[in-house]
This record gives sequence, C-alpha cells and structure tokens, in this order.
Amino acid sequence: MKMTFIPPVPAEQLRSLPTRDIALLLLAHLSKATGFIAYSGTIGSARQAFQDEPDQTVLLDRLSDAWAWLEAHALLSKVSTQGDTFRRVSREGRELVENPLGLLRFDARQRLAGPLHSALEGTIRTYFDLGDYETACFAAMKAVEVAVRNAAGYDNSQLGVGLMRKAFTPHKNDKEGGPLADAGAEGGEQEAASALFAGAIGAYKNPASHRTVDFDDPIEAAEIIQLASLLLRQVDRAASRLAVGASE
Repeated sequence: MKMTFIPPVPAEQLRSLPTRDIALLLLAHLSKATGFIAYSGTIGSARQAFQDEPDQTVLLDRLSDAWAWLEAHALLSKVSTQGDTFRRVSREGRELVENPLGLLRFDARQRLAGPLHSALEGTIRTYFDLGDYETACFAAMKAVEVAVRNAAGYDNSQLGVGLMRKAFTPHKNDKEGGPLADAGAEGGEQEAASALFAGAIGAYKNPASHRTVDFDDPIEAAEIIQLASLLLRQVDRAASRLAVGASE
C-alpha cells in the first residue's frame, strides 16, 4: 500500500504564489509542529509528497526559497541548544500566525525596516514597535515642527500650520519669501513645498494635539512616520541652502 504524504504547501500554490506568500503558508504549517523543525525533514517530506509531479525539483526549490525567506525575516530561528541542525518558529513568527493582526503588524514593521531620519530613530521607532501608533505619529510630526522652527530661526511661539506657511512662504515678484523656501525653484514648486509641509502638519500632527486619534492601522502609521522622515530630509536640505547663502 502506497503511503500518502501531505506537502507543507500544495503544489499549485508553489507554482502560482510569490515567495512571500508561500513562506507564510509554510510558516503556518511549521507552527503546528510539536518538536524542533529540520530543513532536511521538511524538504524530505515534500519530496515524497511531490514524487509524482513532473516539476518536482521546481516545487522543492520554491519551498526552499520560502524557507530562506522565513529565516531572513527572523520568523524561523536556530535552536540555541541544538547546534545548526534544528529550527523553531520565533516569537515574532508565532505572533504572525496566532494574532489576527500579526501579519498587518509584520508588514508595517517591514515598512520601517530601513533607516529613518536621525531625529526619528530611537524613541519614535520604540513607540511604534510597542504598538503605540498615535504617540509615534504625533512625535514624528512634532520632530518635523521642531526642525522647521530651528532651521528657520523662529522662537517657540511659531507653531503648526502657521509655522509651515511662514517658513516656506514662496518668493514672489522680487519679494523675499520664507527662510526655508527655495528661491531657485519655480514658483509652483515653492507653493507645493509650502502646501506639503502645512498639509502634513495639519493632517497628522495637529489633530493628535487636540484629541485622541485612533491609529488602528499600523501600516498607515508607518507611512506617516516615513512621510515625517522625508520632510525632515527636506528641512536638512533647506538648512544647507541657508548655510551656503550665509557664507557667501
């Protein structure tokens, strides 16, 4: 009697899905294991399950790619007491599988996997990792406000949207604009920069200053923080222009 082997991921999904999606299916399968996990055992079982498939090698390679993806994202980890042979589903991997919001939070953290502006590293990333998205977003936009105020040379009485409009007032008809406006840019671009900063602060910093804002989507929160990082880089560029102009 021929034994039937259940593959960790069905053949049709291995053929059609991207590596990330295959990896998540593999993770769900591996999380059900009662003991340590071995790559050789997983691939060996899959080889038996796919023995009648014409593209067996391709299927095994796709499964191997998915395994590598899980390890690269620390969803599978080595077992510290077992040398290099065995793996376990990491704590983050278990959260991803078991928590209904696990995948959403994982994807949001991936948004912020790269370096942020130096003003946002540390505290703001910590707030985000702890799930305090409201504080993380507010603090990120507050950092933008502080950076604009300092770069423009204003005192603490200048706040919010008004500060942004004043600092980035376009240069028009030989009339001096705000200190952070790029006099070398076309008028419409200067207007756009002013609107960008004012809109970001008005939409994402001011509301949290006055009331509780429910940031229930961690991906949206991550993108707000990324926007703050981009704005801070623009402020740095404006501050450099000011420094060059002062030295001439």
